[in-house]
Amino acid sequence: MRVKHALAAGLLLGAGLAHAQGNVTLYGIVDTGIAYYNNAATGGSFIGEPTLTGKVPSRFGFKGVEDLGGGLKAVFTLESGFQPGTGNLNYGGRLFGRQANVGLSGDWGTVLLGRQNNMTFYVTGNADVIGPSIFSLASVDPYIASARSDSAVGYMGKFSGVTLGATYSFGRDGSSAGGPSATNCAGNVAGNYQACKQFTGLIGYDYQNFGISASYDQMRGNTGAAAPLTSSRYTDSHSVINAYYKWSTGRVGGGWIHRNVSADAASLRSDIYFIGVSYLPTITWAFDAQAIRYQLKSRANATMLIGRATYSLSKRTSLYGLVGWVANSQNGAVAIAAGGSVATGGNQFGTMLGIQHTF
Repeated sequence: MRVKHALAAGLLLGAGLAHAQGNVTLYGIVDTGIAYYNNAATGGSFIGEPTLTGKVPSRFGFKGVEDLGGGLKAVFTLESGFQPGTGNLNYGGRLFGRQANVGLSGDWGTVLLGRQNNMTFYVTGNADVIGPSIFSLASVDPYIASARSDSAVGYMGKFSGVTLGATYSFGRDGSSAGGPSATNCAGNVAGNYQACKQFTGLIGYDYQNFGISASYDQMRGNTGAAAPLTSSRYTDSHSVINAYYKWSTGRVGGGWIHRNVSADAASLRSDIYFIGVSYLPTITWAFDAQAIRYQLKSRANATMLIGRATYSLSKRTSLYGLVGWVANSQNGAVAIAAGGSVATGGNQFGTMLGIQHTF
């Protein structure tokens, strides 16, 4: 369940003095299971409890709001991502690796300071029916599911169906632990203003049963950062366009993601096309399916098919089954599981059975 209490409880978080018109919410998701996939790069199969999940990543967090009067509110979010199997922290070992920000909100929108979801994270929210699961767009481009920025200033506002948003990061990634959420690019380098900077922007329109949105994301590197962005001259950009349509028992969504890495010999261009459908025939059953096509210009391509069935035991607890299959071209090496591996040019099958509880 969600726990709400007077802001005095925020003293536990160093929130300071109590305010009668403020509150803090504790929330979270625990999502885990057993996964299997064959034809790994080592020539064998994997079976075990993965670090990623079949629906959404596990997390816990605190959200706070204080009414300052005149329609102005102070807000904050502290959100931690973790692995249920080991208890380890995700997102480069950060305590609050998903979000750690504070800001002001009003009818004009919300401004946040700190580590936060950027616009690449938000743009696929309605169109990507599978979401950040173990078999998903993250299998093709891990950044899509980890699109957050350190040391960032962010804005988002919604006006009569139109959504506008942007973030600017002074140093996009301060962790050096490795992986898509830890690339050792903290920025704020004296004499090199471009080092590790990142800009993301979004525009969208939602009306009753449908919506369309687009975003642009450009990040820079620096000396010592993870390849290929080992210089502040190098850039990695993502352009996204997608749309969705929903009805009483379902939703269909799809889109296009173009990536352009400008890094001398490590430069590349790629395109991802995806389309999916969700169907909820009853209040206890939900079915999702998605097709993904990946094209790495002049190098390789892959096609991925994903299906998922979810059965709700209650409003907060559900069981699910996930299956996925990927076919690679001769030089392709897209694994069915995000963070997994596959023999070059090989096809791969994967499945996962899991449980999710929200509170």
